[in-house]
Amino acid sequence: MAHTFDELVAMQRAADQAHSRVEDLRDQYGPPAHTPWTELQTDTYASAWRTWRDLARAVQSAVTEHATEQGTARSEVEADVKTTARHPKPAPQD
Repeated sequence: MAHTFDELVAMQRAADQAHSRVEDLRDQYGPPAHTPWTELQTDTYASAWRTWRDLARAVQSAVTEHATEQGTARSEVEADVKTTARHPKPAPQD
């Protein structure tokens, strides 16, 4: 399924949010080697990590497909998507 650039940016933002959730949980729970996690903490972290992994995989696949369709270098598309997702330009004011 072909994705527009804006869809790729939205996908990247979702993956970035999921990654932030994983990092937040890791910070909240502490390293499991030093502070054993409860079963609920382990399940919550694993679920968040799987979500991040799946979203990241989906955006990577979509970026590859988009680059191929556009005849553009994949690395350029990926860089543009990440830059736009993480550093959006302010909307023009009327």
